This record gives sequence, structure tokens and C-alpha cells, in this order.
Amino acid sequence: MKKRSYVCISLLFCLLPLLRAAAQGQDPLPSWNDGPAKLGILNFVKVTTDPASPNFVPPGQRIAAFDQDGTTWVEHPMYTQFIFAFERIVGLAPQHPEWMTTQPFQTVLSGDHAAMARLTMKDLETILIASHTGMTVETFQNIVQDWLAKARDQRWNRPYTDLVYQPMLEVMQYLRANGYKTYIVTGGGQDFVRVYGELVYGIPPEQVIGSALETHYTYDTRGQGILVRPPKLLLNDDFSGKPEDIYLFIGRHPKAAFGNSTGDQQMLEYTQAGGGATLAMIVLHDDARREYAYGPAMGLPDTKIGTFTQSLYDEAKSKGWVVISIKNDWKRIFAWER
Repeated sequence: MKKRSYVCISLLFCLLPLLRAAAQGQDPLPSWNDGPAKLGILNFVKVTTDPASPNFVPPGQRIAAFDQDGTTWVEHPMYTQFIFAFERIVGLAPQHPEWMTTQPFQTVLSGDHAAMARLTMKDLETILIASHTGMTVETFQNIVQDWLAKARDQRWNRPYTDLVYQPMLEVMQYLRANGYKTYIVTGGGQDFVRVYGELVYGIPPEQVIGSALETHYTYDTRGQGILVRPPKLLLNDDFSGKPEDIYLFIGRHPKAAFGNSTGDQQMLEYTQAGGGATLAMIVLHDDARREYAYGPAMGLPDTKIGTFTQSLYDEAKSKGWVVISIKNDWKRIFAWER
């Protein structure tokens, strides 16, 4: 116990210059409360960008990976892309009268939210395929852009792109200001996130890695070359798929990774396995008043959306990953909060 206290006190003294800078109005993370999570980020950037540090990381190796749903924006009560898909099914229903008596489409068209919440992953995949395929990539992008411009979250009555976590935007900006290249690595649809990733996160399309359908090159009626989206999954960027696709797209271990659920576990493990100074952080949703509370880690309500198990929490603690408490670590959650 004494040894642990000594380490904590030593770390605090090492980080006092950073705290003084924050007090002088130079705080790069103003939406974070002072504490181990904020200090961990500041210290990581300090030791990996100082050429005199034994943990210095050359600029070309400065890679940071961020999960999206539940890590950089709200995922409850349902993933935003699923809401988009459900509304697409309703819009497409007049062209498919058979859906009125065919599951899982019948459930979606019923408008029964409780029944929709019970849909299986296979059901959801069927809905995603029906609502996301059979068109060119440009057509899909235009549909997503149009939907995002009009759709509103039911709780806050704001565009879904407003439901981005301001503290995580600050981390992205801080990392980029210190030579890090930031990537979104999401189980959500790669093409869906690429539509707004640059506008919302400052992350260009080529730095978005996600679940993806195959694309086929063909020709339209004018003989113009086009890419179309057939109903066939190419990449499932979740769980072990995240480190696999990180290697496929980037070819190296990230130095920092941010997640919030069991779907991010392998990405965090892979980041730490790269050796040297690494930063692995995982968001715990424990603030029902300002956002949502779910786990089931630490006795929080269980959920199928963004599951954070007690075993994952225990692994985080044993491996030195930083657990971010929304309730305790985030001074404000959204940019529009007062």
C-alpha cells in the first residue's frame, strides 16, 4: 500500500508542470475534470513527443485509434446507424409490400420500439443489407447526408452529429497538434461514418476504418464507370476484426486507443502489445442524469448496446488501462452544454 502511494505521489510531482500550464489558461482539455484520466492523457503526450524522453515516438509512428459509438458519440438507446436503417425501411416499404408480413421488416414497420429492441443481430444485419445496398456509393452518401441534415435525437431534439463528446474531440485535437494521426475504428459502417467524419471529428475518409460491404466496379447506362454496393459483407470491424483491420489499413500498432465496450477489447490489447509507451482508455457510461448509465460493470444496468462487462473492467484495471468515468472525469459532455 505504501509503495502504491509513493508511486502516485511521484507521478503527481512529475505532472505538476502540466497542471500549472492548465491553470495559466493553456489547458488543452478544458472539458475534463482534473484527475488520473486527464493526467494520463497529458503525460502520454508529453513523454511520447519529447525527443529527450526514453519513450519518444517518432512522428511517423504516432497513431491513435478511436472507436465511435459510445466512445466519441452517443450510442443509446440505439446505435444511430440502426435508427437510420429503420427509417430507410419505412421509406422503402411502399416498394416492398411483402415486408408487411415478413420478419424482421414487419417488426420495424410496426413502430413497436420494444419489439425492435429485441431484434437479433441476424435480424439487424438483414435490415442493414436491405437499407444500405443496391445503389452506387455516391447515392448512398447523398442519402446519409440528407438524413443527417433532417434527423433529430428524441431525447435532446438535436442533430445526431451534435451528440459528439466534447472531451473526446479535445483529445483528438490535442493529439493531432502533437503530431498524432487520428483514426476512427468502428464496428459501424465505414461508408456511413465517412460521410460526416471530417466535418464532425476532423478525420478524413481515408482514416475511417469500419465494417464494410463489398463494392463492385461496373458501368452505368452512359458507359460511365461506377462503384455499386452489393448485399455482401466484406469487413466486420468489431472485436478481433478491429486489430485485424488496423493492420490491414495502417500496418502498425496504434500508440493510443480509446473504446467503451467488449467490442473494443482486442483493439486495446493490440495497442498495448505494440510495446513502449502506450495509452489505452475505455469509457464507462455512469451518468444517467447527463447522458446514460449502463455496464453491467460496477453494478450498472446491463445492456446489449455498448456492453461493458465486469471482466472487461477488471482487465482494464489489471493492465493499466485508464477507465474514464463520464460522471467524474467529464466537466461537460457536449459542446452545446452550458
